[in-house]
Amino acid sequence: MSSEPPSLRTFLAEMAACDQVVTITDPVTPEFEIASYLVHLDPGPVVRFDHVEHPGAVVQAVVGNVLGSLDRVAAAMGVPRDRIQTALLEAIAAPGALHEVTDAPVQERSGPLDWADLPVPTFFEREQGPYLTAGVIIARDPITGRGNASFARVRPLPDGRALVGIAPNHHLNQMARRAPDGRLPIAVVLGAHPAVQLAACLYLGLGQDELTYASPLLGQPLRVTRCSTVDLLVPADAEIVLEGVLDVTATVVEGEVSEYHGMYEDYGPAATAELSTWTSRADPLLQVILPGWHREHAYLGAVPIAAGLRAAVARTVPTVGEIAVTEAGSGRLAAAVQVADPRPGQAKQVMAACWGTLSMLKQVTVVDTDIDVWDPIAVEWARISRCRIDRDLVLLPDARTDRSEPLESGGTVTKVGYDALARPGDRVEGWERARPPAHVVAEVGRRLARTTADRNGDRR
Repeated sequence: MSSEPPSLRTFLAEMAACDQVVTITDPVTPEFEIASYLVHLDPGPVVRFDHVEHPGAVVQAVVGNVLGSLDRVAAAMGVPRDRIQTALLEAIAAPGALHEVTDAPVQERSGPLDWADLPVPTFFEREQGPYLTAGVIIARDPITGRGNASFARVRPLPDGRALVGIAPNHHLNQMARRAPDGRLPIAVVLGAHPAVQLAACLYLGLGQDELTYASPLLGQPLRVTRCSTVDLLVPADAEIVLEGVLDVTATVVEGEVSEYHGMYEDYGPAATAELSTWTSRADPLLQVILPGWHREHAYLGAVPIAAGLRAAVARTVPTVGEIAVTEAGSGRLAAAVQVADPRPGQAKQVMAACWGTLSMLKQVTVVDTDIDVWDPIAVEWARISRCRIDRDLVLLPDARTDRSEPLESGGTVTKVGYDALARPGDRVEGWERARPPAHVVAEVGRRLARTTADRNGDRR
């Protein structure tokens, strides 16, 4: 166990010890090559680029695909994979304290921001420029004084400003519109511990400071430090912080930009920011997230959204079990929901609770607790085997949705629900799965485990 405070660096060291890091030593350019490597290695390990060709760059390396699997999400939280959602729910129920420090690694160096110092990647051919995609934006509500942490894409602009892509219902947008003249101090944090990044993606209420939810995920108070030019607390052990002011009244037309569903969207005018100062470690890493329909981007949405969704649904359906927001639904649009001992009509109650909680959610499948909701084949099996389409299909036309929904028209879309719960009267033979006796399966499992251990011992 490392004696260092938890950070992206300590996490990368843990992943390297598990052979979960691949290092690219060949020279790569920020323009499309970093993105292309990440596309090829999307299902795989953490990717580190040690030789990024960029004049003036001061970063030690670029890293991507940090949370590209559920196993790494679990590792970031220090829990087994089957406890990810439970740990997130426990954090939501009991946020922790922050520990303010003055001697922060992220402030080992500082100076005026020059975009030429950062090898910001250009990801996709129809986008209008490079993007910082792993920036957690810290802000404070000008009315209540409460903190907020969230993700937003940041594109450097030629005049030293930056474009900040935030939706109208984004808490950051709401806070900025409550600020004098629409100007809100912000800090863009790059390379925080992955648990901080997961906390920043939780769907919480305005005024619930996401940084406090990172503390229970880390198992200790998150270390924070005060910025040098704005009155904000940021993770002290991050790699880079950009300080400045968000201005939602000074906009630029963004053009086409990749969205979580893997296609382009054109949202029109976007907010801008004046990011004048940056601080960093002495040899900072630049973290990037491959946007669009790729695993890290999907899981960063899916895992926290699913936990928040379960907490909300449990208020009306206490027997709700695990909820998965699926990778096929881009980590936003489709959910599979377990219900224990369901009562008649409860599947529709679950669907209504899901749609009422998350407006962008389009498809909901309700299953029994014997179905692993994170296994897409198991969920599809339940739909095929247990759902009578003429009876169990629910269509909700003209339902409100978000602007990012790929098929929305006038702000609405038709939503669909599948009641894939097993009903005793549907099969004379019952629903028992065909398997060998449980005691024989268990004994063979023990034999296989001993054989595997012996083989591993031989290799050592």
